[in-house]
Amino acid sequence: MKTTRKLALAIIPLVVSANLYADQVINDDLIITSSACMGFDCVNGESFGFDTLRLKENNVRIKFDDTSSTGSFPSNDWQLTANDSSNGGQNKFSIDDTTSGRTPFTIEAKAPSHSLYVDDGGRIGLGTNNPVVEIHISNGDSPTIRLEQNGSSGFTPQTWDVAGNETNFFIRDATNGSTLPFRIRPGAPSNSLYIDTDGDIGLGTASPDAQLHVIDSTSTNLSTSSVLVENTNAARNSVLLELAHAGNSYLKMSNTEASPTVAYWLLGSRQDGTFSFTNNVGGQVFIVDSTGNITTKGTVTANNVLLTSDVNKKENFQTINGTEILGAISKLAISKWNYKSQSVSEQHIGPMAQDFYKLFGLGGNDDKHISAIDSAGISLAAIQALYDLNMKKDQQIEELSKRISDLEMKTK
Repeated sequence: MKTTRKLALAIIPLVVSANLYADQVINDDLIITSSACMGFDCVNGESFGFDTLRLKENNVRIKFDDTSSTGSFPSNDWQLTANDSSNGGQNKFSIDDTTSGRTPFTIEAKAPSHSLYVDDGGRIGLGTNNPVVEIHISNGDSPTIRLEQNGSSGFTPQTWDVAGNETNFFIRDATNGSTLPFRIRPGAPSNSLYIDTDGDIGLGTASPDAQLHVIDSTSTNLSTSSVLVENTNAARNSVLLELAHAGNSYLKMSNTEASPTVAYWLLGSRQDGTFSFTNNVGGQVFIVDSTGNITTKGTVTANNVLLTSDVNKKENFQTINGTEILGAISKLAISKWNYKSQSVSEQHIGPMAQDFYKLFGLGGNDDKHISAIDSAGISLAAIQALYDLNMKKDQQIEELSKRISDLEMKTK
């Protein structure tokens, strides 16, 4: 009996020692009122400091293993990982999607303070613990957002940067030589570029009334332009401004004074091939057709007018009969009149184009206008004819005078 009791007492320590390294199953709540250390490297007398729970070994992980297996209950497994397990791996903290084999969130060791900060208002700070807007990026040199299409979906890789510094806010094409196609300088005025709800673009205005509305409120002189289109390559011919429309195209210039003499001018290219100047007072006052013919309602004032009369520009020469020209002029009604578009006080003297055309048949089929070339030619021909008549008269007078002198001598 004593021998059996002694053997049992000897076995008990061995059993207790073996149980210390076996799995422990606790079928009730576990409450630890002090700190806990888990891992192979925890030691007796561990100095916890302020740590409540410490994981201590060379591979530190917390695994969330969801055993849901029925219905549509979520069952994805997650893991908190501190540092890579491989030699030369990263020093980092990660959240791993172990079911999918992905790591959606990582913080590398030595990342700056406040690399990611979410305040009590839900504002996110990147580089700051005091975000004042929904996403606040703080950096000592050109804080930047990069948008990179990496080609993983089959599209051509392209990278854009959106950044700002003391010089400008800019968009950078990082793929194509880091060009800066868009920049805003500090101090640019409000509404420098404004796109309205209907797509109208305002430059200097928040109320654009056209597809492109430019407002300049500064006091400028003729040496300063509100809009400048410039080609700096002097070796090339350039179309700097084009107005295109499937119909009449106009450039409108308005006078916004209280009571202007002329409220607006329209410079237009018309469907009939003409180019016109039109205003709200006189309507179409100046027209140039496709061949260069000019029609104007008003008076042309010039120091000189050059009419082409180069013999090399002419053909079908014919000799004219000056006497017939004089005869036709004698039949041409000359009257005093004024144009209907002018006041009665603006009187003129001259023939009617219809009469002129009927007598001389010049100017093609146009019987509503008299060419300055034709009127000058008729006048010169008439002058020559009058000169010839005058010379003949002088000769006749001379002959008569001689005959009279001869008669007088005979009667003496």
